[in-house]
Amino acid sequence: MNARDRDLDGRARSARPRDGLGRPLAYGAAGVERQPEGVVRSAGETVREAQRLLDAGMPFHAHEVFEDAWKSGPAAAAPLWRGLAQLAVGLTHAARGNAVGGARLLRRGAAAIEGLDGGPYGVDVPGLVRWAGELAGRVEAGGPPVDPVREAPRLARGGL
Repeated sequence: MNARDRDLDGRARSARPRDGLGRPLAYGAAGVERQPEGVVRSAGETVREAQRLLDAGMPFHAHEVFEDAWKSGPAAAAPLWRGLAQLAVGLTHAARGNAVGGARLLRRGAAAIEGLDGGPYGVDVPGLVRWAGELAGRVEAGGPPVDPVREAPRLARGGL
C-alpha cells in the first residue's frame, strides 16, 4: 500500500511526475518540471511567464502561474487572473479530449473577463473572449483534436 504523498506542511500532494498537460505519470517517469507554487510576480511577469508556458503547450502550468497571481495580488485584479486561469484549464481539458469540461471552462473564463475595462496589464480581453468562444464552439461541435501549441492564445495586445 502506498502512503499518500504529503508536502512539507502535511497537505496531500502527489509527487508523481506530470506531462505538459498536467496528467500524472508513473512514479519514476520523466515528466515536465512543475511550476513552483506561491511565486509572487508582477503583472507583466505573470503575463510573460504564462505566455511562455502556453506557447510551449503547457496550459496546465500556465494556469498555476495565474493562480499564484490571483492569490498573491491585489483583490481588484483577482477576477482577471481567475478568469485567465479558467481559460488555461479549459484549453488543458480540450487538449486532453474532454470536450464538455473544456468548453465549459473556456466559456466560464471568457465570461469572467469579458466586462473588464481597458484590458488590464495589456491583456487582450476582447481577443481572448473571442478565442475562447471560437475554441469552445469547435470543441463542442466535435472538431479536430486540440493542439495546445497551435491553439495557444495571445494574452497581450500586439504580442509580448
